[in-house]
Amino acid sequence: MPGRIERVGQISAPKPRLVLALLLLLGLASVLLLDGYLRSEVGSDDRVRSGASADDVPDDVLDGGPVLSFRTSAGQGSQGGQGTQGGQGGQGAGQPGENGQNGQSAETATTAQTREPSTSEIPDKTIALTFDDGPDPEWTEQVLAVLEENDVPGTFFVVGSMVSRYPDIVKDMVDQGNEVGVHTFTHVDLSYQSTARITRELNQTQLALAGAAGINTTLFRAPYSSSTDAIDNYSWPVYEQVGELGYTTVFTDEDSEDWELPGVKKIIANATPKSGKGAVVLFHDAGDDRSQTVAALGTYIKTMRAKGYSFTTVSGATNEPSAVRTVTGSAVWQGKALIAAVAVAEYAVPGLSALLSVVGVAVLGRFGMMVVLAARHQRRRNKRPFSWGPEVTRPVSVIVPAYNEKECIANTVNSLAASTHPIEIIVVDDGSTDGTADIVEAMRLPNVRVIRQPNAGKPAALNNGVRNASYDLVVMMDGDTVFEPDAVHQLVKPFADDGVGAVAGNAKVGNRKKMIGAWQHIEYVMGFNLDRRMYDVLRCMPTIPGAIGAFRREAVLQAGGMSEDTLAEDTDITIALHRAGWQVVYQEHARAWTEAPATVAQLWRQRYRWSYGTMQALWKHRKSITDRGPSGRFGRVGMPLVVLFQIVTPLFAPLIDVFTVYAMVFVDFEASLLAWLAVLAVQLVCAAYAFRLDRERYRYLLMLPLQQIAYRQLMYLVLIHSCVTAMTGGRLRWQKLKRTGEVGTPQTPAGVS
Repeated sequence: MPGRIERVGQISAPKPRLVLALLLLLGLASVLLLDGYLRSEVGSDDRVRSGASADDVPDDVLDGGPVLSFRTSAGQGSQGGQGTQGGQGGQGAGQPGENGQNGQSAETATTAQTREPSTSEIPDKTIALTFDDGPDPEWTEQVLAVLEENDVPGTFFVVGSMVSRYPDIVKDMVDQGNEVGVHTFTHVDLSYQSTARITRELNQTQLALAGAAGINTTLFRAPYSSSTDAIDNYSWPVYEQVGELGYTTVFTDEDSEDWELPGVKKIIANATPKSGKGAVVLFHDAGDDRSQTVAALGTYIKTMRAKGYSFTTVSGATNEPSAVRTVTGSAVWQGKALIAAVAVAEYAVPGLSALLSVVGVAVLGRFGMMVVLAARHQRRRNKRPFSWGPEVTRPVSVIVPAYNEKECIANTVNSLAASTHPIEIIVVDDGSTDGTADIVEAMRLPNVRVIRQPNAGKPAALNNGVRNASYDLVVMMDGDTVFEPDAVHQLVKPFADDGVGAVAGNAKVGNRKKMIGAWQHIEYVMGFNLDRRMYDVLRCMPTIPGAIGAFRREAVLQAGGMSEDTLAEDTDITIALHRAGWQVVYQEHARAWTEAPATVAQLWRQRYRWSYGTMQALWKHRKSITDRGPSGRFGRVGMPLVVLFQIVTPLFAPLIDVFTVYAMVFVDFEASLLAWLAVLAVQLVCAAYAFRLDRERYRYLLMLPLQQIAYRQLMYLVLIHSCVTAMTGGRLRWQKLKRTGEVGTPQTPAGVS
C-alpha cells in the first residue's frame, strides 16, 4: 500500500463515486414515491363530492341509459365507441386506436363541438356484470373462478395501480374472455382533479394494461359514480373530457352494495333488475373483504338464469365491438417497464422497511449500550479505591511525525515542553518542504530531537521514531495536536498494569467556533469518547486515536511496528495488539487538542481515509473471528460491533431520514415528526450525558438537530465512497490536510473553554 503524504491540491474526491452515492439516494426516493403513489399515499385525494346541482347536464343524459358515449357527427371520423388515438400527457401509451397504435390520428382533429353525447340502454332480460376496484390477488381470482364455472363473462373496471402490482391476474382475466375497463390509476374523485391529472390517470392505467396483457380499452368508469341521474355540474366536464378522448363511460343500473357487506341475500336482492329490465350490475372484487360477493355471485347467476336472463359484457350488451384492443410496439415495452419498476418497489420497500427497522433498533441499542457501559466505566475509573497500580514516573518518549506542519509544529512542541512528566520529544520530519524541521531546531528546546527522513509516509515516520526511542513507553501524536500539561502523565498511568499494552487518550476538537468544527466537536465527545468508554468495558477497543495514544515499545515491535498495509495504521496496530493478548484501555483524563478539518472538502478527505482504512484493517484481521483466545474474543465481540456501528448503521442512517421525510409529507406528518423528535431526544440525552462526563459546555448541543440532518448525509456519502473503493480494489495515497495553526497550547482545563 503506498504511504506517501501528499498535498491537498493533488487529491480530490472521485466524482463518479459521489454520483453513485447520490444516485442511490435518488433511486431510493424514486422507489418510495412510486410505491407511495401505488398505495395512494403520494398524490392521494380522499375528497368525494356529493349533493351538487345538475343544471348543466343534458336531460337526455340524466334520464338515459347506463352507457354514455360521445359520437361524432356524420362524416367526422369514427364512432365514439372506437376510441381515439394519440399519446396524452406524455405517458408513452395514450388512448388506443383501432389498430392499437399510438400517435396522432385524423380523429383527434374533430373538435369538441362536433361530438354529441348519447346513452344506451341494456336490452331486457340482459345483464352485464361489472366489477370495480381490482384486480385483487385474493378476491379477483375467486370471482374469475365463479364466472368460469358458470360460463359467464364479466366486465372488470380495473385500477391502474392494482394492475401494475398484479399483472398476471389481468392477463388471466383477458384470456378467460372477460372485458376490461379503466377505473383510473389511483381511484380518486376526478371531479376535483385538473384535466392534466385526469388524462394522466387514464394514460397510466392504459400503460399498465399494455404491460400486463398487451391490451388497451375504450371503456371507462369513474370512481364513486353510480347511475346517470347522479351526474352533476362538477362531474359532467369529466365525462365530456373522457368522451373527447374516445372513451365510453359505463354507469350502473343496479348496485349490489356489496361494499356495505350486507349479507349474501341482500346482495342478491340489490343486484336483481326490476320487471325483467336489462341492467348493468355493479359488484366489487377488491377494496375489502369480498367473501360475501364471491358467495353471492354463483347463486345470483343461477337465479337470474332461471328467470330467463342472459349474461354478456358491456360491449356485447350495446351491440358494439369489444372495447379491448391489442397493442404492440413501444407501448407494451413501456408498460412492462412500469410493471418491472413496480415489482422492484413492491419487494424493495418492505425489505428496506424491515432492514431499517433492524438498523433503527441497532442505533437505539447502541445508544443504550453506550450510556449504560459508559456509566459503568465512570463508576469503575473515578470512584475510590480504583487505582492502576504504582505511580508511573519513568521517562517517556513522545514521537511527533510531521510533514509540512510549519503552521502547527511550534505549538505542538511547546505544549510538550510544558509537560509535567519527564519526556523526550522526537520530531520525525517526513521530507517536509516548508522548513518544519528548521522551525523545531530553531526553538533550541532541551530533550527535543529532530530526525529527518525522505518522504515515506506517516507509518514509516512513526516506526523511525519507535526505533530511535530511548524509553520503553512511547507516546504517539499528530503534528497538529497540542497536549495539556498533565496529558502524558495521565496517559501512562494505566501502564502500572503489566497487561496493558496501549492506552487511548481523550482527543478534543480545538477549532470548534465555526459550525463544521462544532459538529465535529459533538461527534468527538459523543461518537468517539463515549464509544471508547463502551469498548473499554467490553475489552475490545478498536482504535487508539492518532492524536493521542501511548504504547509499550515492546508491544509495538512485537506486532511488527506501524503497518503500511492500511490507511488506518492506528486501527491496524490496535487490533494487532488485541490479537497478541495485550489490553487496550481508555484514559479519559489524558486530553489533547487537535485541529479538525475546517472545510467540507478537507473533512471529506479525512473521513474517507478513516473509513476506508478501517475497512482495510477489519479485512486484514478477519481471521480473528475464528481464532481462539484474546484474538478470537476481539474477532467475535469487537469486530461485529465495529462493522455494525461504524459501517452498517451509518450507511443506512440517512435512509431512515429519507423514509421519515417521505412519511411526513405523504403519510402522517405529526406521527412521523414525533417519531423523529423522539429519536432526536434519545440522541440528545446520550450527547448530554457524554458532555457531562467530559465536562463540556452544553451550548454546542443546540447544533445537534442540524448536525443530524446535514452532517450525517455527508458521512453517508463518504462511507459510500469508501465502500465503492473497497469493492473495486481502489488504492488511496496519504493526504495532507491544510492546517492553520489556530489550536494553541491549552491554557485552561476542559470544560472551561
